[in-house]
Amino acid sequence: MTQDPVVGPNHLHRHLKLALDTGEAASLEEARSLFDSYRLGIVVGDSVAHSPTMQAAVLTAVNTGRRSFLGGVNVEGTLDVPLLVPRGRCRTLGEAIVDLQGVITDCAPGVPWILIGGESIPQADSEFAVRATFDGWRGGVAPLYQDARLPERQECVPAGVLAGALGVSEAFQFVRGDNAAAGRRDVGLSLWQPDKAVNWLETGELGPPLERLPASAWIIGLGHLGQAFLWTLSLLPYASPEEVSLVLQDFDVLVEANDSTSLLTTRAVLGEKKTRAMAAWCESRGFRTSIVERMFAGDFRVAGDEPRVALCGVDNALARANLEDVGFDRVIEAGLGAGTQEYLAFQTHTFPAGRSAKHRWGTQGHRPDADTVADNPAYRALAESGFDDCGIATLAGRTVGASFVGAVTAAVVIAELVRMGLGGPRYEVVDGSLRSLDLRQAVMCADGTPFNPGMTAATSEIV
Repeated sequence: MTQDPVVGPNHLHRHLKLALDTGEAASLEEARSLFDSYRLGIVVGDSVAHSPTMQAAVLTAVNTGRRSFLGGVNVEGTLDVPLLVPRGRCRTLGEAIVDLQGVITDCAPGVPWILIGGESIPQADSEFAVRATFDGWRGGVAPLYQDARLPERQECVPAGVLAGALGVSEAFQFVRGDNAAAGRRDVGLSLWQPDKAVNWLETGELGPPLERLPASAWIIGLGHLGQAFLWTLSLLPYASPEEVSLVLQDFDVLVEANDSTSLLTTRAVLGEKKTRAMAAWCESRGFRTSIVERMFAGDFRVAGDEPRVALCGVDNALARANLEDVGFDRVIEAGLGAGTQEYLAFQTHTFPAGRSAKHRWGTQGHRPDADTVADNPAYRALAESGFDDCGIATLAGRTVGASFVGAVTAAVVIAELVRMGLGGPRYEVVDGSLRSLDLRQAVMCADGTPFNPGMTAATSEIV
């Protein structure tokens, strides 16, 4: 039987899976109607005009927000200002917001708000309002009534990505109603010292200025996480982006479902090979690229002039097990949780480590989760409409995903890469969940041997 493309696994929005898998929606139409009712407001203050980090927070909030709040992202405030981070041909912050599918208009009453910059205050009332803030490598959000705001002096773009994504995460958990603490707590961390013992709001180590930035990387997987890595790298203040060399590895094509989680995917590139679409995007930023269109495996060797550091974002145990077998000097790997509760979880690893990649993943194999939710009402409705058993099993087996989780994870991963070149602390594992980020675990690597992944200068104007 031919599957209806509207409900095929390559077309299903990964957020809609939440409503299907919890059973709160009895059909795809009900799930879509529920998520279409979710709207987000972003209020931009005057100080954003002078801060690349705050602008990165705004654009990350818009980019992740429009993929999570299907009713739209409304943005108001100081927007007709020069754009201080790269975004194609956009010249003002407002143009970049529209390019990312945000809507410039006053925020409606009752919509959850994220406030970024200065003394920005929404013009209407809302039960949910948080302020995104940063200083140096620290970033996060806190309830507006808490009046918790960092000095916002030392620029660090990954901290802006972190703060913007955490704001969307808190707003999403609030509208979902499954976390009573969302919007009523401060949530953040230091990307220089992500240990839970380090209070991100307290005065402490800011981390060094971003005077040097990574000049090369091998990106394995160009879906949810891989595109979040590229999004964060692209916002870094490179003085000479043409000195950045990236190898992009994937074998798949972009499908509609990718648009729900992957930060560089739009409908305009659906059907293209991920490698080629991402290479074109990176080259428009000024980076140099090479592509590898094959599944990652341990049956080749990295050449001497290729990147010596790999960033891995694939959900495949066999590929992960081979990460140390091809000649990379360092590997930073990340994975995300799945399911209606664990989709907010993330974990990063660096190699070499006390426990090898082969030991960690070599015996897992690559198999879908057998514990599906195919008996829930929405899936039964599909079966009654004539959808075949194989199609339902495939659909039910797809994971729930949220772009803001990938953006937070990318901030952690890119921070690890930047710290590597600056001689900072190296973390073997960072394990956490946006449901309760204060319970995260960060294990520092016992081997502190310095390693230079290849660096290039940051622009001096914003260091």
